[in-house]
Amino acid sequence: MEEQSSAAFRAMSDAVLAVAAEREVEPILQKLVHAARELVGSRYAALGIPDDEEGFSQFLTSGMSDELVSALGPLPRTHGLLGAMLESEQPFRATDIRQDPRFRGWWPRRHPEMRSFLGVPIVARTGIIGAFYLTEKQGGGEFSIADQQLIEMLAAHAAIAIQNGRLNERSRELSIVEERNRLARELHDAVTQKLFGIVLATETVATLLDADPAKARAQLTRLRELAQEAMDELRSLIFELRPAALEAEGLATTLRKHVDVLRRVFRREIGLRIGDVPRLAPATDAEVLRIAQEALQNAIRHAHAERIDVQLGATDGRVRLTVTDDGVGFDPGAAKLRARRLGLTSMEERAVALGGRLEIRSDPGAGTTVELEVGL
Repeated sequence: MEEQSSAAFRAMSDAVLAVAAEREVEPILQKLVHAARELVGSRYAALGIPDDEEGFSQFLTSGMSDELVSALGPLPRTHGLLGAMLESEQPFRATDIRQDPRFRGWWPRRHPEMRSFLGVPIVARTGIIGAFYLTEKQGGGEFSIADQQLIEMLAAHAAIAIQNGRLNERSRELSIVEERNRLARELHDAVTQKLFGIVLATETVATLLDADPAKARAQLTRLRELAQEAMDELRSLIFELRPAALEAEGLATTLRKHVDVLRRVFRREIGLRIGDVPRLAPATDAEVLRIAQEALQNAIRHAHAERIDVQLGATDGRVRLTVTDDGVGFDPGAAKLRARRLGLTSMEERAVALGGRLEIRSDPGAGTTVELEVGL
C-alpha cells in the first residue's frame, strides 16, 4: 500500500511539474492523460475538450496505440456517458459501463471492450470545460473513491492548463492583430505615399513630353527613384513578415540579420554592437526583437535619422538593448496621439509584460534614445 501511495505521489508530482514546464497546452494535457492512467491503474484513459457543435475539439488518449486510434475513425461525439460528464460537476463511477442507461450500446469496429468506468469533469470558473474518462481498472473490480479523489486533483491542474492555454492563444491573436495594424500603418505611411508620388510624376511626364523634353527626362529620373524607394520599402515589410528563425538562431543572430537588411534597403549607417548575450526564453527573445524593430523603424521612417547605433548586451543579470539615432527627435510627453502612432505605447506595454524597464529620451532636433532592460 505504501509503495502504491509513493507511486501515485510521483505521478501527481510529475503531472504538476508538466503544467509548469510546458508552454503549449496539448503536450501538457497529453502528460496529464498518461498520469491519470498511471495514478489509478486503468488500462485506458482519455481527456476530452468539447467544441460548440456537440463534438470534441480535442480528445487525447492513453493506453491505445496510434494504429488503434487511427482505426477508430473521427473523434467521438458528446453523447452517452461522454456527454454526461460535461453536464454535471459530479464525478461518476460504474462497475460496468454497459449497464448504465446512458450507454448507447455500440462502439466502432475494433473498439476495445470496456467495463469499469470513472468520469471526472474538469471544472473552471466559467463552468465545465472538459472531462477525464478512465476505463478498465487493472486487476478487475471498480475504481475506488481514492481513485476518484486523485483524478479530481488532476482535473484541477488540467483546468489551469486549459485556461492558461486559451489565454496564451488569445494573447497571440492580439499580438498578430497589433502587428497587422502596424504593418498597415507602414504601408500607408511609406509605400502608399511613394506610389502616389509615382502617379503624379507619371502624369507630369506625359504633359511635358512634347512641351519640354528636358524636364520630362528629369521627371523620369525622379520617377525611377520613387519606384526604387517603393520597392525597398516593400522588401523591408516582406522581411518583417518573414523574419529569421528567432527560436533556432537566437536573439543576437536574428537582430544582426535584421540590421543587415535595413542597411541594404534604406542605405543608412547603422552601427551594431552585440556583447555576450545568453539565450532567453523564446517569448522573451521575440518581445525584445519587436521592441528593437519598432525603435529602428521609428528612427528610419519618422526621425529621418542618418546615423543609428544599436547595442545589445548583458550585465549584472540583465539584458540591455539601446537604440540611438541622430534624427529630428520629439517631445515624448507632448502628444499622446503621436506617441501611439510611433509605437511607443506598444513598446512600453511589451516591456512591462516582460517585467522590464523601458526608457525613451528625446528632444526636438536632438535625436532619440530607446533603452530597454530585462532581467535574465
